[in-house]
Amino acid sequence: MKFWVGTTDSRWFNFLATRAPEEVNFWQPSTMPPFLNAPEGMPFLFKLKRPHNHIAGGGFFIRHSAIPMSLAWEIFGQNNGAASLAELKDLLGPLNKDGLSLREIGCQVIANPFFLDPVAWLPTPPGWSSNIVRGKMYETTQPDGAAIWSHVQQFFVKHQPPRPNNTLATVGLGVQEETPKYGVGSLIKPRLGQGAFRLTLTDAYRKRCALTGESTLPVLEAAHIVPYADEGTHDVRNGLLLRADFHKLFDTGLVSVAPDLTIQISPRIREAWLNGKVYYRLHNQPLAVMPVNPLHRPDPDRLNWHFKNVFQA
Repeated sequence: MKFWVGTTDSRWFNFLATRAPEEVNFWQPSTMPPFLNAPEGMPFLFKLKRPHNHIAGGGFFIRHSAIPMSLAWEIFGQNNGAASLAELKDLLGPLNKDGLSLREIGCQVIANPFFLDPVAWLPTPPGWSSNIVRGKMYETTQPDGAAIWSHVQQFFVKHQPPRPNNTLATVGLGVQEETPKYGVGSLIKPRLGQGAFRLTLTDAYRKRCALTGESTLPVLEAAHIVPYADEGTHDVRNGLLLRADFHKLFDTGLVSVAPDLTIQISPRIREAWLNGKVYYRLHNQPLAVMPVNPLHRPDPDRLNWHFKNVFQA
């Protein structure tokens, strides 16, 4: 099994260690991903920079995405490892030469992070070279990787996500969120948080609104088909990337997407406000953007639930 050891500084680590978040943004100034083709759920370890030079925590890799710094702050807030956007800019320091919040940074979303007490830190990881800047990929089948894994695997098991209690059966869908499974050398599908959900949808819909094709990123939002408060999940198939106004209309049932993936506009917009031409031109039209990966496309059962239970036909 492969796992990544990524370098970070003590300010990021110490700030987050006191918060116990469900997910963190392990950001980097460069938008270039530090590795390719890593599976969701791959172990990801936090190694402090010198003078500590210790592995001090970790979590489960979800995905990499390049987004503006301001959007990273909007999505993750203090889970970026800073108390404010100004402090996040300060952490970037000279690397943020223009000082603009629209500057893109690379984001690694890490689910279920854990932060170890210093007595449990692993000093000077075997096989680590002083010229490594971003991190290094290890394999448990190799001596160096096996030595690190033998020290940290207990913490991954200890901090695994709880078995989800909520099922969509309560809203009539009869399906359950996949349960994480853990064991020696096997870590599968950690539960996604709100930030991972939004970034996954943003990438799945290629940074465009599913209904209109709008690509102005600051106005695009992650909409749950089955609301999270109603036992929905942060699964990408339970979401649509929508322009902000369509998100509000979708949540209130004035817009829906039928199971055949056609856009439905409620007549109540016209009845209540004597307007809505900009919306009605989309009625019965197909989605403007669909995820390329079939596994990321909206679940017809969830769409059917929204169409029958929320949409004001």
